[in-house]
Amino acid sequence: MAVIHHTDLKPTKLELLTSWLPTRPWYLGGAGEPELAKAGGFRLDDPQGEVGIEFMVVTDTSGTQPISYLVPLTYRGAPLDGAEHALVGTMEHGVLGRRWAYDGCHDPVLVAQLQALIEGRVQAQDQNTSDTPDREVTRSYLGGSPAPTDFSATAVDDHEGAELPAPDGTTLRLHRVLHSAPDDASLLPPEATGHVAGSWQLPDGTRARGLFVVLHTGPRS
Repeated sequence: MAVIHHTDLKPTKLELLTSWLPTRPWYLGGAGEPELAKAGGFRLDDPQGEVGIEFMVVTDTSGTQPISYLVPLTYRGAPLDGAEHALVGTMEHGVLGRRWAYDGCHDPVLVAQLQALIEGRVQAQDQNTSDTPDREVTRSYLGGSPAPTDFSATAVDDHEGAELPAPDGTTLRLHRVLHSAPDDASLLPPEATGHVAGSWQLPDGTRARGLFVVLHTGPRS
């Protein structure tokens, strides 16, 4: 299990994201700087124990309505070859030293562990506590076995999310802009064969829940 170090980060994750989010095609804020707060998320373990994997939810309150975003991040002790375009920034970690933070949709370690989560081979972990499962994160998998193992680690962004394709036409879609729903199934499209859903906190203190990731098989409706 990954060990969560409660230590200083310079700059902080939110400071990195304040600069990075407005450069994304799915960012819905205005011309001003986003006003971000951590709202939720979860972690996954790297089997090799080298890469930190975090699915962070942040809420931007700079506009007329708060908007919550899912930001998958990986943290590495050295640069990831060929992923310069996916670098969010570097941080100085009080225990681990310099860390390179990447948009996790472009990191093969995160992509592989996300697929394992959907299939039920690994469990979502609490964002802030070591060796503690996150029971609010749910997943399903209705596909065959084995599922595709060659999703591209080069995500294609659009105005609401990012898609990772496999050669057989299967795609993993990450919902960058989050929408709440009364239950997981109400937002699932007919062709979905798997999903990950979770909860996050709204600025008024209430909890919202929605889809984080959907596995699509076959033509999209």
